Amino acid sequence: MLRLGEVTKTFRGEEILSGIDLTVARGETFGLCGPAASGKSVILKVLCGLLRPDRGAVVVDGEDLATVGEDRLMAVRARFGMLFQNNALFDFMTVGENVAFPLVRRGGVEPAEVERRALARLRAVGLGGSQDKFPSELSGGMRKRVGIARAVIARPDIVIYDEPTAGLDPVTTSKVYDLLRRERDETGATVVVVSSDVDALLRFVPRVAMIYRGKLRYDGPAGAAADAPDEVVRQFIRGDIEGPL
Repeated sequence: MLRLGEVTKTFRGEEILSGIDLTVARGETFGLCGPAASGKSVILKVLCGLLRPDRGAVVVDGEDLATVGEDRLMAVRARFGMLFQNNALFDFMTVGENVAFPLVRRGGVEPAEVERRALARLRAVGLGGSQDKFPSELSGGMRKRVGIARAVIARPDIVIYDEPTAGLDPVTTSKVYDLLRRERDETGATVVVVSSDVDALLRFVPRVAMIYRGKLRYDGPAGAAADAPDEVVRQFIRGDIEGPL
């Protein structure tokens, strides 16, 4: 189980997150949306221990990441797989090396097994045979799929996707979500997805939360968000709010 309890985070005197309370059950697929610069990516970084909150609890299966030591924090982080918003691929590594990186960094896996798993993940995302290419040789959608392969190669308990379809056309967006759906069904991992593509997100997740100006404004069924009591939520879901007002 993942839980944020009254989490607050401030940067340069500005409160980015204000008393966020969220719980994600083991094996759940959960979505997070909101206007640009509303705090979505900060929540993800707090959730997986890349940032510590100024106040509040960040609990992963009973352990509070806000208070554990650095060694234990690193161990908990190893349970996460993450697709970063900009894919964060290493341009000096081949596609195969990028995908294999989490296993190489973790250690304890023979090189031949690392290569086998990397090739298997690339085939699973429809990029078999591309292992010797460099990210610069791939399209945006292909780089996104490489990022997904890397995020799940170590079969993490928890997978976080930050803007998995940003900048992609509708056809590629549909293919990416089909891929996320297959990965989720195959592994049973807990999945958290942040996306500005609200329509696609709501079709993928059963439950969604919306953050606005650092505060949680909705947390409930994805299918009911457009009719939420909060007018700000309704406006955003219907496309009337594009950024922080």
